[in-house]
Amino acid sequence: MVDKKIVFIGGKGGVGKSTTSAALAWQMSTEQKKTLLVSTDPAHNTGHIFHKKIGPTKTKINDYLYAIEIDPAYETKKYIETVKGNIKGVVKPTMMEEVHRQLDTAQASPGADEAALFDRLISIMIEESEAFDKVIFDTAPTGHTIRLLSLPEIMGIWIQGLLEKRHKTRENYSRLLHDGEPIEDPIFDVLQERQAKFKRAREIMLNGDETAFMFVLNPEKLSIVETDNAIQLLKKYDLVVSTLIVNRVLPDVEDGKFFQQRKKHERQYLQQIEEKFTREKLMYVPFFPHDMHDLTHLEQFASYLQ
Repeated sequence: MVDKKIVFIGGKGGVGKSTTSAALAWQMSTEQKKTLLVSTDPAHNTGHIFHKKIGPTKTKINDYLYAIEIDPAYETKKYIETVKGNIKGVVKPTMMEEVHRQLDTAQASPGADEAALFDRLISIMIEESEAFDKVIFDTAPTGHTIRLLSLPEIMGIWIQGLLEKRHKTRENYSRLLHDGEPIEDPIFDVLQERQAKFKRAREIMLNGDETAFMFVLNPEKLSIVETDNAIQLLKKYDLVVSTLIVNRVLPDVEDGKFFQQRKKHERQYLQQIEEKFTREKLMYVPFFPHDMHDLTHLEQFASYLQ
C-alpha cells in the first residue's frame, strides 16, 4: 500500500481513477489512518461510490475517512470575494463599483475555475492536510491534471515577475513623492504571500518522502500512449510518477473465441506496458464482473493495490 502522506491519482478519462482513489482511501481508513479524499474532477463520482452527498466542505464517510468534491463554481465565487477583500483600501471608493463589476465578469472568464480550484488545492495541501495522516487527490482527466500540477512552477515565475515590477514602481513613487521614504503597498504584500504559498506547494509536490504520483491506465493503446506522454510532460516540471495501476486486466480464462481473441489482443499491450514503464512500480487490477458500487467491492479492489 502507498506509504506517502499525499497521493495524486491521475489518468485518462474512464480508466478507473475515482474507483482507485476511493478504494485506496477506504483501505487507509480501515487501517485507522485518518484520510481525506479530494475529488478535483468536475464530473465527480466520489459521492456515487459512497452513496453520500459530498460537497465542497469535508463530509464524514466513517470515523477515519472524510471526502471533499471541489465545486469550481463555488470556489471561483469564494476566490473572487477574497480578491474583493484584498483590494479594499487600495482602490478609491468611487472606483469600487466598477472594479467589483469587472471582477464579477471575470468569474466567467477562461481559467477562472482553474485558478480557484488550484487555490483550494493549495489550501488543502498546506493547511487542511495537517489534520490527516493521508490525503488522496482524485484528479480530472490527464490534460487537466498536468495543467493543475504544473501551476506551482508557472505561477511562481509569473508572480516573481509581478513582484519585480511592483517593487520598481514602489521605489519610483518613493523617490518622486516621498523623498525616498518607503511607502506601504498592500498589493505587493498579497503577491508575496501568494508567492510563498506557491513555493510551499511546489516543495510539497517535489518531496518524494511526502508525496506520490500514481497513474491509472487500461491495457489499451490510447491509454498507454496518453500515460507515457503525461509522465514525460510531468518530468519537465520535476514531478515523478512512481506507480502505475493497470486496471481492468482480463482473467486468464479461455472461454469462447471472442474472449480468446480479446485476451490475445490485451497481452501485447501488457507487454508494451512492462517494456515502456520500467522505472515505475506496476500494480495490476483485474476486470471485475460487477461495478464498484459498495464497500465490499472497494475492499476487493483495494486488495490489489499492494
